[in-house]
Amino acid sequence: MEKYDLIVVGAGPAGLFAAARVGAGGGTVLLLEKKKKPGRKLLVSGSGQCNITHAGSVTEFFTRYGKHGQFLKPALRAFTNADLIAHVTGRGVPLTTEEGGKVFPTSRKAQDVLDLLLAGYRDAGVTIRCGEPVVAVEKTEDGFSVRTAAGEYRSALLLIATGGASYPATGSTGDGYAFAASLGHTIVRTAPALAPVTVRDYPFADLAGISLQGVTVSLFRAGKKIGDQRGDLLFTHEGLSGPAILDLSRFIEPGDTLVVPVLPEGMREEITAALAGGGGARVRAVLSRYPVPERLLKRITDLSEVPPETTCAHLTKAARTCLLQHLTACTLTVDAPGGYGVAMVTRGGVALDEVDQKTMGSKCVDGLYFAGEVLDIDGDCGGFNIQAAFSTAALAAGAVLRRLSEMKEG
Repeated sequence: MEKYDLIVVGAGPAGLFAAARVGAGGGTVLLLEKKKKPGRKLLVSGSGQCNITHAGSVTEFFTRYGKHGQFLKPALRAFTNADLIAHVTGRGVPLTTEEGGKVFPTSRKAQDVLDLLLAGYRDAGVTIRCGEPVVAVEKTEDGFSVRTAAGEYRSALLLIATGGASYPATGSTGDGYAFAASLGHTIVRTAPALAPVTVRDYPFADLAGISLQGVTVSLFRAGKKIGDQRGDLLFTHEGLSGPAILDLSRFIEPGDTLVVPVLPEGMREEITAALAGGGGARVRAVLSRYPVPERLLKRITDLSEVPPETTCAHLTKAARTCLLQHLTACTLTVDAPGGYGVAMVTRGGVALDEVDQKTMGSKCVDGLYFAGEVLDIDGDCGGFNIQAAFSTAALAAGAVLRRLSEMKEG
């Protein structure tokens, strides 16, 4: 039985990148992938356009991973967004930065990024076996045993880079959690993240596609504020989406309340004064001066039971109060966050206090490493999760190469 220096489980961006770096550094590497082709999830990222990272200082990334940004600091500093951009462009894939900081391939094709990663592992002499789901991993006296349906492989070191449980059709079905747990690691409860939400008694189903820019959505549970998130918001057929909702979704549970300011709360007095001084002008005509999409404004006046021909002079106090509530603090009850089939990433995963943040090595099992979404890390939308995959992979690969060097010297 041939023994490798490193076996990598999972051929997503983290697995492909780590395998290539270890192979290029002289290590013998076997890459195992359950799907027939590698990189399936990368191909659907950013709706197939692959928002690969975010522009700006790497220090700005530290606040974009919830409470786990601190853990990622060594990885993000060791392989920054600037390093990733240089790596990709230096290998012939030009990138474009959008207003707002999102970085995409200029072609808008995720396939171009995947092709770059595939060329990387081939050039590094990595052996890849696709269509071989791993069924078990075990620690042995001299390394690891990895079993697939096709056979057994041995290695000195092992890297788990299986991703999370989101988009299961691409192969991310949570296998890595089971492997890590079988080796003694704690798995923090997993759930979908970066997901849209469905809303109970949703009144905006026929307004799907309408969006609001730069709103601050607040999240409440049992009357207590959990947090808020600023960003664009999108009305869907069943509820809400867009960056403000996606980034907040890691905290959302069924029954929570979302407060959406169609117009800023600070405009409440201005709108009140405009309606009070509107006289014979129709309410809708006065409100049309404000930046609210026409169809949404019509729906809000209907929900506030304000007939189309109502003038400001005939607007009752109760109707005005209801109208202001819908405009500046529209309150919606969450039916459920979207499931794994629509979630971009998974929250939860391998507990971070059991992983060395400077190497991505296990504190529980000697020779075991992790990279990417299998860890208890989930970032905001905007390229932060793919950057984390590359950064943790680079850090793990560097640690593996140092370990291999020490083993050979020893």
